[in-house]
Amino acid sequence: MDLKLARTDIASKPKKADLDKMEAQIEKEDSVIFYFDRENSHKDLLELQDYFEAKGKSFYMNEVKYGLSDNEYMYQVHIIK
Repeated sequence: MDLKLARTDIASKPKKADLDKMEAQIEKEDSVIFYFDRENSHKDLLELQDYFEAKGKSFYMNEVKYGLSDNEYMYQVHIIK
């Protein structure tokens, strides 16, 4: 599973997400929202969902559009402890 976080600048490349850091943040806080880049495959995000649901977490995923073009979107993932 190779996930990329959402870009903070249109010209930049997305940074890779670290699963261990994500887990640590979720354990520290009760509710965490992550934004993933559109370059992620839907299959990888579903694997992420299976991973966290197997650990007893609630997982919600939405597609967020931020422009008028079809390719101007990102994935919002909300994980609740």
